Amino acid sequence: MTTEETLAEIATEVEACTKCDLCKNTLHGVPGEGNPEAELFFIGEAPGAVEDRRGRPFVGPAGHLLDELLALIGLDRRSVFITNVVKHRPPDNRDPLPEEISACSDYLTRQIAAINPKVIVTLGRYSMARFFPPTVKISSIHGQARKIDGRIVVAMFHPAAALHRAELRKTIEEDFKRAIPAALAEARRLAAEGKLSQPMEKPKDEPPPQQLTLF
Repeated sequence: MTTEETLAEIATEVEACTKCDLCKNTLHGVPGEGNPEAELFFIGEAPGAVEDRRGRPFVGPAGHLLDELLALIGLDRRSVFITNVVKHRPPDNRDPLPEEISACSDYLTRQIAAINPKVIVTLGRYSMARFFPPTVKISSIHGQARKIDGRIVVAMFHPAAALHRAELRKTIEEDFKRAIPAALAEARRLAAEGKLSQPMEKPKDEPPPQQLTLF
């Protein structure tokens, strides 16, 4: 099965998903979209009202800002892949619950495995929590890269944070301009040297996340 076929299969499953109650009172599942050969894989938190209506990720106000942030580093959504940790909109845009994140976890795992990106960018604390210990706060590691589970992961504030707190916009812009190109360049270097591996599952004895020297 090709990457495109795998992603299409996941999208079909998401649209019909009843693994948790988030499927109730929503219009569409939002599996994600983008380049099946993307080197950069963005993970947000959950679809909002606009995303629920359109069945696409990051197409509301936060998505418009994400488009601007991508443009700052010479990219657009056609060159990356964008998804969320949960695939249906939580009621009233509340935070996703642990059991909802768990129910959607396999979809995200399969998307990452299919695309095999060099760099994963987490947007917000709920996507960050998939890769970092629960004691780590996003305020302490935003804009930093770690090598985790054979990949480079960059933790970022969610674009919506800048919509609620205007003072964060410059911070987010600077993180994008500095961290993502550097992480991608380092990932390409490590991959060329055969030092960047992407295991399907995290080994039980894998050491803690390792901060990259470029940061």
